[in-house]
Amino acid sequence: MSSASRYTYLGPEGTFTEAALRTLPEAATRELVPMVSVPAALDAVRNGSAGGALVPIENSVEGGITATLDELAFGEPLMIYREVLLPIAFALLVRPGTALADVKTVTGHPAAQVQVRNWLAGNLPDALWESAASNADGARLVQEGRFDGAFAGEFAAPTYGLEALATDIHDAQNATTRFVLVGRPARLASPTGADKTSAVFWLRDDHPGALLDLLQEFAIRGVNLMRIESRPTGQGLGQYCFSVDAEGHLTDRRVGETLMGLRRRCLNVRFLGSYPRADEVPARVARGATDEEFTTASDWLNRALDGRA
Repeated sequence: MSSASRYTYLGPEGTFTEAALRTLPEAATRELVPMVSVPAALDAVRNGSAGGALVPIENSVEGGITATLDELAFGEPLMIYREVLLPIAFALLVRPGTALADVKTVTGHPAAQVQVRNWLAGNLPDALWESAASNADGARLVQEGRFDGAFAGEFAAPTYGLEALATDIHDAQNATTRFVLVGRPARLASPTGADKTSAVFWLRDDHPGALLDLLQEFAIRGVNLMRIESRPTGQGLGQYCFSVDAEGHLTDRRVGETLMGLRRRCLNVRFLGSYPRADEVPARVARGATDEEFTTASDWLNRALDGRA
């Protein structure tokens, strides 16, 4: 099977990332390869051994996934081609025959602990928690007898010979993780009308209102920001870049001109892709920000230059 037909993902088998990847229609015709980390999954795309990688980028409870944000901002350039939204609920996985009273030690990814803390306090107040590299890895550790229970997706139970002692565990209602399918940079697909654009930008210098100046590039063109997060650049305290998601497609005049404005004023801008929104919600276009209105204004300027305004 060619590398283009191979997708990597944050493993091991039985992770929520694998579950998200399997929701994509093309996953049925791809070789799905688990990797030990987000950087490893993305590096397989960079070196050409995989055609794409699915990695988590944002959680509705914990916020941005820093490993993914930093890889996309500072690593060799890649592009986002689509996103997947996966509702997250945990199951307590145990070896067959284990009763709740037998569970003295539990494990899971650190992000899982935040989402099951109240359930633990109410049902296993004396259980000792130790973090695992992933929820699926926690299930493997239970299989090996190193812990009594693991918080993971219920779908992971058969893979590791476990059973679900409790299901639908989540302290936060409607908890959702967002995943992105990442590939090597290429020409953009056509807009769908329900798109999202992602980018990272670096301030040219630090001064009062510096970030506000750049956010106004979005506001004055009617571009709705859906997410903004700061990440340290590693070049000293107080040095940050900003990762953003905005409504719309790069070919939309309002979005394209916004990124042009950022490029003029920022130290650097990295375009991460324009891709269909998983929720298929059409962009809300403010009055005066449609492509037609941008074209009308441009035509007026040309007439003014010709003395015909």
